[in-house]
Amino acid sequence: MALGYFAKILVSTALVSGMSIAAHAANDEASESELTVSIAYPETRTVDVVEKQFGVDVADPYRWLEDDVRVNEDVAKWVEEQNVVTNSYLDTLSGRDILSARMKKLFDYERFGFPRKSGARYFYTRNDGLQNQSVLYVREQLNGEGRVLIDPNLWAKDGATALAGWTPSSDGNKLIYSIQDGGSDWRTLKVIDVNSGETLSDEINWVKFSTISWVGSDGFLYSRFPRPKEGEAFQSLNLNQTIYYHKLGTPQSADIPIYATPDNPKLGHSAEVTHDNKWAVITSSSGTDEKYEISIVPIGKGDWKPQKLISGFDNDWQLVEGIGDTLYFITDNKAPRLRAVKVDLSDEEPIWSDLVAQRKATLSSARIVGDRMILSYMEDAKSLATMVDLDGNIVGDINLNAIGTAGGFIGKPGDPETFYRFSNFTQPGAIYRLDTKTGATTSFAQPKLAFDPNDYVTTQKFYKSKDGTSVPMFVVHHKDVDMSKGAPTLLYGYGGFNISLTPGYSPTRMAWLQSGGVFAQASLRGGGEYGKEWHDAGRLQNKQNVFDDFISAGEYLIAEGISTKGKLAIEGRSNGGLLIGAVANQRPDLFAAGHAAVGVMDMLRFDRFTAGRYWVDDYGYPNKEADFKNLLSYSPYHNIKSGTQYPALIVTTADTDDRVVPGHSFKYISALQAADTGNNPKIIRIESRAGHGSGKPTDKIIEEFSDIYSFLAQWTGLEIKE
Repeated sequence: MALGYFAKILVSTALVSGMSIAAHAANDEASESELTVSIAYPETRTVDVVEKQFGVDVADPYRWLEDDVRVNEDVAKWVEEQNVVTNSYLDTLSGRDILSARMKKLFDYERFGFPRKSGARYFYTRNDGLQNQSVLYVREQLNGEGRVLIDPNLWAKDGATALAGWTPSSDGNKLIYSIQDGGSDWRTLKVIDVNSGETLSDEINWVKFSTISWVGSDGFLYSRFPRPKEGEAFQSLNLNQTIYYHKLGTPQSADIPIYATPDNPKLGHSAEVTHDNKWAVITSSSGTDEKYEISIVPIGKGDWKPQKLISGFDNDWQLVEGIGDTLYFITDNKAPRLRAVKVDLSDEEPIWSDLVAQRKATLSSARIVGDRMILSYMEDAKSLATMVDLDGNIVGDINLNAIGTAGGFIGKPGDPETFYRFSNFTQPGAIYRLDTKTGATTSFAQPKLAFDPNDYVTTQKFYKSKDGTSVPMFVVHHKDVDMSKGAPTLLYGYGGFNISLTPGYSPTRMAWLQSGGVFAQASLRGGGEYGKEWHDAGRLQNKQNVFDDFISAGEYLIAEGISTKGKLAIEGRSNGGLLIGAVANQRPDLFAAGHAAVGVMDMLRFDRFTAGRYWVDDYGYPNKEADFKNLLSYSPYHNIKSGTQYPALIVTTADTDDRVVPGHSFKYISALQAADTGNNPKIIRIESRAGHGSGKPTDKIIEEFSDIYSFLAQWTGLEIKE
């Protein structure tokens, strides 16, 4: 369990004219190639929108681009014009086809998801390599033959309809699954009979940000929002989330609301049911911050009457599991790096007791498997795992034996069998079976690769940020890369929402490494690598620390000779897209190129759309003066420096992104193109039938990243060869 929920054509006037790419003589001292580009960008109309906020006149000349591309024809026309310019430029890049072929080969390996045991059955996903979506299989026994249960590749011709999640009943006879279409955060729930493979009549709509928990084998709990008004599904604010009970065989209209807070419509709610079906545990949140209220509902009494267990949004409380009247949690209460506790509900008043004290490493999750609790820790952004008994006594460490990331450990009390994945930057996730009773580990699925991971070197560096804070960073490259004069380097970061960046494998990133590039990943403040204090140091009024950490990472890479000026590219997604926009404004001289993906670019209006209102925990409130001034100081859209040479920038977004609405990227790129920021290209790639990232089919991922990395290679001097 361990839930921490909430914390992806042409009109004649758009023709490209006068595009030229000229490489000039290399500067011997800097060892860099200077490129100039002239692109005729579409002329984006402006509107006279100026709003006075706390005595400041704030202009928003591209406000009209916030409208939904599916609804506003002018926005749709603008998207077409921009894509024509972008595609025309990308078609000039050498190496794109080589990268595409390389990525296709790197994706082409059999990969498995975590097996999940229910009853005597094992459920798992499998992708044969180049399938757009992974297929859900079931086995009657661990070493038995897999049977296809759900193949989402049959749902849509473009491969953009995905199996977003699935939960089998405890006896393994039925399974709830969720459908994601076109990358949207909205989900549709259905139920399948595992024995027959028949999809039942049950269908639940307008589900978003929801856990799915079986209540026995004939019903389940889920969370949803009210049906949006016509034409507003991808932009309107998400309010009044309610937990419902659905009984199998009944229509959605008959579902019973069991928990809501109409007096506080901004709260979000999710429910989990303990493995023994005794308690439903409701987690309520006010935003993305890990500060929760916990309510409990005894199951079987029929009235679904909640009792408050933890009041006040003061701390992180993540349910681990329940056994009888004892619930297990991990929490940052009196422990910023988290500890494990339990509560006895058998008396009239709950009795709390400590289980595992806070350690130097940050506790990231916990699971009960058999009669053991598996605790997963992060130490300097690397995974550690240990087992304790249910009284908190140490049993022993789980030997991971390398720098990397371990995850999974899904199981239940009474059954010692669990599975986990271990991966790093050059090794895709191998899956292992662990017997918590004996400690024995065996391989379940080991990827067969077209390259040797031992040909690559991963090191962890520590560098000083602007204020002297030590920040960790991983650096990865092929062992034969010549590092003597600085190599083309891609620096990646995020820095927010208590999200930790740990070592992980990416086929697209591996294509960059195979091409001779260096990859660096910085664990910026704002993330969760060192617990609550690290998160707090990079949010709200401390957000500038994130940008300073990232800028310092770039300076360190150049100072150490890993890269050099003119060879350093930067990349970030979502909150990381904000990061790229902010540092490009603050230090345009430092970077040769940048990729800002699905970024939050207008920091004064992010809270007006879909899930944006949740983000005030990290960003602050645009309608509060102190927060407004802070947000305005770094908002990418509002701080573009005309008259300054900017790096080459590619912005990516998608028409169905209802997490960070594409208007953020539309407005930002329009302002960039209109400003005097030099001749380096500033282009936007707008995907159709895609969202914030999840559910994107394999072929679209390959197409997208061969575009992006060939762009970054062009501007860092990375020569893409066969």
